[in-house]
Amino acid sequence: MSYWLYLPNNLPERAQRQGMPLVVMLHGCHQTATQLAQGTRMNLWAEKKGFAVLYPQQLISIQPQRCWKWYDRATQEGGGDVPTIVGIIHKVLTHCAIDRTRIYVAGISAGAGMANILALNHPKLFAAVGLHSGPVFGAGHSTLGALGVMKHGAGLGADMAAHAVLQRQPQFPGMPAILLQGEGDNVVRPINQIQLARQSLLLNRLAGPAKITHKPKGRHNAHQLHDFYAGRKLMLRVAQIEQLEHAWSGGDPTLAFNAKAGPDASKMMLDFFSRHQRT
Repeated sequence: MSYWLYLPNNLPERAQRQGMPLVVMLHGCHQTATQLAQGTRMNLWAEKKGFAVLYPQQLISIQPQRCWKWYDRATQEGGGDVPTIVGIIHKVLTHCAIDRTRIYVAGISAGAGMANILALNHPKLFAAVGLHSGPVFGAGHSTLGALGVMKHGAGLGADMAAHAVLQRQPQFPGMPAILLQGEGDNVVRPINQIQLARQSLLLNRLAGPAKITHKPKGRHNAHQLHDFYAGRKLMLRVAQIEQLEHAWSGGDPTLAFNAKAGPDASKMMLDFFSRHQRT
């Protein structure tokens, strides 16, 4: 599996002392790793904030559209491409000064589905997860089933999948999550974000109510933030973005699957990740 690694030139004092935080970014279908980097402008924000960014790329020989197989049952349980990506991360850890308490994983669409699988199967490796336009975890189990999940969610299977994670991992430490979704997305429909949020509440043992912030339309699309806390710690942020279709919010619109109008999803993810580290 090919991968690209971005290392910032300017390191904050903390990164100089303890190592850089690392974000693993996973592309969507019909995307390459470099297109994801360019479209999201993640490297620009990583430079400002002192993050390293790792971009694995799915092989065409495994999936002709470069889709990660987030719908595959074996992959969901930690097989498939999961060990390969984890192996790449460990390779980077041996060659670069990375803070092992501040490793994060994020993606869009199929990449978000795969990012979630990585986080839920390796919760001690990752300190938080960022999912943009992602399918609900634990359902599908075939290419036809995957299309059904993208359109209709997983129904009662969503809660069952979260409970199955907790059964497999009784000491599951929780997984802070930021979930971004376009309300106009007809590819991975908003029902997926609703069910992902419910899964996150279960996995993080959170109860509502959410703190809700309304952001009116200005330079950015109007959007709502639903924040859930454990004490004073923000554990789950759900961003519902009006008018956004199946695209990275605040990205480079010259590339497919990116929308010019904000909010800037890359900045939002790095800001959220900066709140979290594994102890």
